[in-house]
Amino acid sequence: QVATEKVAGKLSSTLSWVKNTVSHTVSQMASQVASPSASLHTTSSSTTLSTPALSPSSPTQLSPDDLELLAKLEEQNRLLETDSKSLRSVNGSRRNSGSSLVSSSSASSNLSHLEEDSWILWGRIVNEWEDVRKKKEKQVKELVRKGIPHHFRAIVWQLLCSAQSMPIKDQYSELLKMTSPCEKLIRRDIARTYPEHDFFKEKDSLGQEVLFNVMKAYSLVDREVGYCQGSAFIVGLLLMQMPEEEAFCVFVKLMQDYRLRELFKPSMAELGLCMYQFECMIQEHLPELYVHFQSQSFHTSMYASSWFLTIFLTTFPLPIATRIFDIFMSEGLEIVFRVGLAVLQMNQAELLQLDMEGMLQHFQKVIPHQFDSGPDKLIQASYQVKYNAKKMKKLEKEYTTIKTKEMEEQVEIKRLRTENRLLKQRIETLEKHKCSSRYSEDFVLQLEKELVQARLSEAESHCALKEMQDKVLEMEKRNSSLPDEENVARLQEELIAVKLREAEALMGLKELRQQVKDLEEHWQRHLARTTGRWKDPPRKNTVNELQDELMTVRLREAETQAELKETKQRMMEMETQNQINSNHLRRAEQEVANLQGKVQYLSAQNKGLLAQLNEAKRRQAEIECK
Repeated sequence: QVATEKVAGKLSSTLSWVKNTVSHTVSQMASQVASPSASLHTTSSSTTLSTPALSPSSPTQLSPDDLELLAKLEEQNRLLETDSKSLRSVNGSRRNSGSSLVSSSSASSNLSHLEEDSWILWGRIVNEWEDVRKKKEKQVKELVRKGIPHHFRAIVWQLLCSAQSMPIKDQYSELLKMTSPCEKLIRRDIARTYPEHDFFKEKDSLGQEVLFNVMKAYSLVDREVGYCQGSAFIVGLLLMQMPEEEAFCVFVKLMQDYRLRELFKPSMAELGLCMYQFECMIQEHLPELYVHFQSQSFHTSMYASSWFLTIFLTTFPLPIATRIFDIFMSEGLEIVFRVGLAVLQMNQAELLQLDMEGMLQHFQKVIPHQFDSGPDKLIQASYQVKYNAKKMKKLEKEYTTIKTKEMEEQVEIKRLRTENRLLKQRIETLEKHKCSSRYSEDFVLQLEKELVQARLSEAESHCALKEMQDKVLEMEKRNSSLPDEENVARLQEELIAVKLREAEALMGLKELRQQVKDLEEHWQRHLARTTGRWKDPPRKNTVNELQDELMTVRLREAETQAELKETKQRMMEMETQNQINSNHLRRAEQEVANLQGKVQYLSAQNKGLLAQLNEAKRRQAEIECK
């Protein structure tokens, strides 16, 4: 609405001047030409400017200014005829003047007619944005490439990124009341953002305060990204065009929909992808420069990372960078690739003559001031660059594959290091265990003697164990064909344990049977002695009670003996386990020897990996230093 009112005011004050100027100029030019060369038809409803081509003999009678004005009149008349919708949208007074798209080349004129027409056109676009965006998207892109008028940038940027009605705008005031963990970092970097711009250069000025507010609010909204160095330049440019709430909404949209969030993540994976894609474009379009960069170890990230992180805001002066940002709002990161490659094409001859330090100086001091006269040349060159979106998608897949392999290699290296560390710890533990086992050799020998005595006492149970021995022999025959020594040793240990448990069980069963037999004999003798006695019922009851009590005592004794046998059996199992442990010790010594060989192999492999890691660290250190 403000833009429309402003246009209407300017229009009413300038249309009469335009009419008089154009009529006077065309009449003067027509009087100088021998044959009529131009005609001006003015009606109350419409005006059409027609400037026929001059005859070959007439240009000598016109001044250069008149010729230039005549050519522009003819061009603008052609544009009016081809855009009938624009012609119908102009109001009555503008149609009467016939000068909507005519620009004056007179140096003394304080108002550019082309700029006036641009105001009217952009005002109509803003007012009818939804229809224009759907029906004339290509024409809108062309207009954006030519530059958005300064007073329209705020609203047009919001419309281009669809940030004019975001719910998060209502949360902005609440976010400012909260505390962000990034506040110190933001405060530190604010003084480095546009230090020469009047809006930001003074400490604690309004510009620095609103910049801090927007950066703080976003760090609270997106805690994964938080604050990243370089994003303040984008926010600063937005604040030069619009209030802080609207700048905050636009910045949120840029982060979400324009790949900036991936660029500013702590991992900066998207920046690595952009560097890979840009490097492939250089290799394709500028192979000589690519080879020169490689020979000088001049990596793409050394000069191009700031192009993508700040959209050239730290590279070119603000007027040029703002024009590039106009196109970025309309077309995304594609313009960064185009402008970057166009800059390299224009400077290829100079860069091929320089070494690394010279190229760095050239990028820092020469390139930023190459286009001080205007950005049109750079933008035209950028749209002559061949940009293939399908190929960029293919490069993205290749980069993802490469990064996945690198991650797998890093995981494998980490796994090998962990395994190496665990092997070292295991070797140390085995060495300690070996030392401690020497002190227990006497105890082991004593246990072995006791086990031998126990085996000698098992001679009486050979008959009962015959069946078990047959089964064991069958298992040994089956396992004799297997080459696995550990399996054989394990089966031998199990065989010893089974033999011991079987012998102990048979001995316990034999003793229990003997006790039951003794109890039965004792009971029969007792019945024989007591037969015929105490025929009186009271005495008979007393005898029965005594007999029951005696049997209870006998059963308790039998249970106690069974528990004693069970305890002895457990003791026998512990002795068997001790024997197994001694076998484990012997095998552990063999395993230590094998592990030492493996450790030597892994140590050699680890040295190779450490050498690779040191080389990678050295390269990273060189990159960071550069």
